[in-house]
Amino acid sequence: MLLNPRVCLRACSESRTPSRTQPRVSWHRKAALLASAVSVCLLAAAAPPEPLGVGDRLFPYLGNPGYDVTSYDLSFTYPGSNDKPLQAVTTIDARTTADLDRINLDFTHGSVQSVEVDGHPAAFTSAGEDLVVTPARSLAEGSRTRITVRHTSDPAGGKNEDGGWVRTSDGLAMANQADAAHLVFPCNDHPSDKAMFTFHITTPNGYTAVANGLPAGVHRAGRATTWTYRTEHPMATELAQVSIGRSTVLHREGPHGLPVRDVVPSADAKALEPWLARTPDQIAWMESKVGKFPFETYGVLMAQASTGFELETQTLSLFEKNLFTEPAYPKWYVESIMVHELSHQWFGDSVSPRTWSDVWLNEGHATWYEALYAEEHAHRSMADRMKTAYGASDRWRAAGGPPALPKVPDAGQKISIFRPNIYDGAALVLYALRQEIGRPAFERLERMWVGEHRDSTATTADFVRLASAVSGRDLSGFFKAWLYGDKTPPMPGHPDWKPTSPPKAAKPRTHR
Repeated sequence: MLLNPRVCLRACSESRTPSRTQPRVSWHRKAALLASAVSVCLLAAAAPPEPLGVGDRLFPYLGNPGYDVTSYDLSFTYPGSNDKPLQAVTTIDARTTADLDRINLDFTHGSVQSVEVDGHPAAFTSAGEDLVVTPARSLAEGSRTRITVRHTSDPAGGKNEDGGWVRTSDGLAMANQADAAHLVFPCNDHPSDKAMFTFHITTPNGYTAVANGLPAGVHRAGRATTWTYRTEHPMATELAQVSIGRSTVLHREGPHGLPVRDVVPSADAKALEPWLARTPDQIAWMESKVGKFPFETYGVLMAQASTGFELETQTLSLFEKNLFTEPAYPKWYVESIMVHELSHQWFGDSVSPRTWSDVWLNEGHATWYEALYAEEHAHRSMADRMKTAYGASDRWRAAGGPPALPKVPDAGQKISIFRPNIYDGAALVLYALRQEIGRPAFERLERMWVGEHRDSTATTADFVRLASAVSGRDLSGFFKAWLYGDKTPPMPGHPDWKPTSPPKAAKPRTHR
């Protein structure tokens, strides 16, 4: 951490005025001390900016210390072409958690035009993938501050950059997981710092813009329309979503009057409606398992793009349209994938991982409810799927690390943390837990988990503590073996399950 220049100045001042209790020092000695102190101050003041991070094991430079973001206000102006930069303004309201002379924001792949801190122009530069801001006045711990950055947001992909803007056939969408929100806007790009969001998207007339949360107004001026959306619950940066395209927004009602809105290419709205009509019943099914839907709205965004994955962006899950139109995909499979992303609204979105090593809590639970839905609605045996996963688990652990200790991502392939062992491998841990503590205790645990940590973040240790409390016994040894062991432990109730040889199979889709 950089030495705070204000501390230096105080040290310099104190060196010039010795305490009365200090022994007398010769003039030459005092001059030497003063010169030394001034030299340290000048070196500290001139120390070059450097990228910082919050200490995430998988992403060392992701996030930034010293402040907590309370809200983002994002304005994007779409030029009518998805291969040209958008003009943007990002306003961040934050509370400082330390004295700050500089503020590091995660941001790259855009040009910064100006920065203001609390209404005053601020100096800025880049360091790694950080935008380093030096305000006119230092910020004291516990103060509230507003940072306004005027910049561009470039949808053209760069070298070794996964995610950010996704170019569709008629516009743009976002895919910011795991660490790509800062390819779109300046932010504290780590799930441990959740905040409220407001979006203003200006497009040429004829386009439709949709974002996380609920609509808060549409304003047309000449040849442009500005769409505003606001979240009612805090959100991690990796879950932000903005859709711009020649789209139709379809509205329906979910359980308890929940507004459900889906965003689809206008030309395909009629053909896709049978799939979209299933969402309210899927929400009701999830509520029967873990409790009331945690957000203000939900819906499906079907993008005309080739991504190879689906993504649980908060209140508006991103899907490839091809998933619903490709006849090779069975109906039960498509519906279970819809439930996978829906269940993330509880597991991963409402309850977010404190660190990226906790991502098994997201994907393990989403895979669990995906499989449970397929079992209850399509008679696809959960036990058979888990037995297959058990057979492959040792290989998955060797290739990608244990579920709660994934190996660091490959260079230039940050989404490579999404390996099989945090999907079916992590769901296997939940299956073992249900076998160990029984179905009634397991189901209580699931409801309590999402209830106690709603709108917050949580860790693997939090899950272990709650599971131990619900079961009435210490499960730390059980979880240590299942979550961190190099080898898969014996499955409770299934002593006959053994590792198997790898089958030859096509690469599966990724359901983040």
